[in-house]
Parts: sequence; structure tokens; C-alpha cells
Amino acid sequence: MKKQLITLLVLPLLWAIHAKAQILKPVKWSYAAKKISDNEATITLKADIEESWHIYSAYQKDGGPLKTSFKFSPSKEYILVGQIAEPKPLAVFDKNFDIQVDYFENTVTFQQKVKLKTKQTTVKGKLEFMACTKAQCLPPDEVNFSIPIN
Repeated sequence: MKKQLITLLVLPLLWAIHAKAQILKPVKWSYAAKKISDNEATITLKADIEESWHIYSAYQKDGGPLKTSFKFSPSKEYILVGQIAEPKPLAVFDKNFDIQVDYFENTVTFQQKVKLKTKQTTVKGKLEFMACTKAQCLPPDEVNFSIPIN
């Protein structure tokens, strides 16, 4: 009886561990900030994307896949200057969406300029993206970020 009870308790735990190991996370994000002057800085948000995966441009046209988006938390310590900048994406007509899709493979760095109202601050927010291969897309993912500027 004791063995059966232990088995009943341990098996679900092993299944949960196995299921968690199967969760795909093909994109890893890193962040940095570089001061340009005493009152201006550039925030960088870099995506390292596993082979065969891609994410979409922040300027992907509507009617297609979810574009990568950035939401910066409001602050009295800085203001955003302009829009998020990105390198030129790859572009291809996607018959599944029936439009041209703009995407990035391997690695991509997005940049946002900020005007500083204090000498030190932390830029916070969240980003949302969707990772896909030619055969599948994962559900959209949200990532919170916190980037100190010294």
C-alpha cells in the first residue's frame, strides 16, 4: 500500500518535470543602456534567436503575424525620443497570411533613445513578440525588462 501511494505521488511530479522540459523558448533577450551625453541615452533590447526560428518586425503591417512591440513604463525621470529603431528586416510573401512579412533570424537589436531628466534612472517596461518557424508559431510571449542607466 505504501509503495502504491508513493508511486501515485511521484508519477505526477515526473510528468510535470517532463512537460516543463518540453516548453520551447527559442528567443533569449538581453538589455543594455549607453549614455550618449549627460542627458541622453540609448536603450538596446537584443533578441538571440535559435536556428530555424524568427520573430517579426516592430513595423510588421497589420493583418499578419503579431509584430514585436515595446511598452515603456511612464516615468518622470526620462522621456522617449522618437520610435524604436531596428535594422532592415528580411521580407518574404507569406501565403498563410497572404501578405509580406518582415522578420529577423539569428539575432536582432532594437534601440530606443531616451532623454534623461536625472543622472541615473531605470527604464522599465515589457515587450511582446511571437516566435515562428516555417512549420509552427508559438503563442505570443511577454517579457518584462528593467534597464539601469548610470
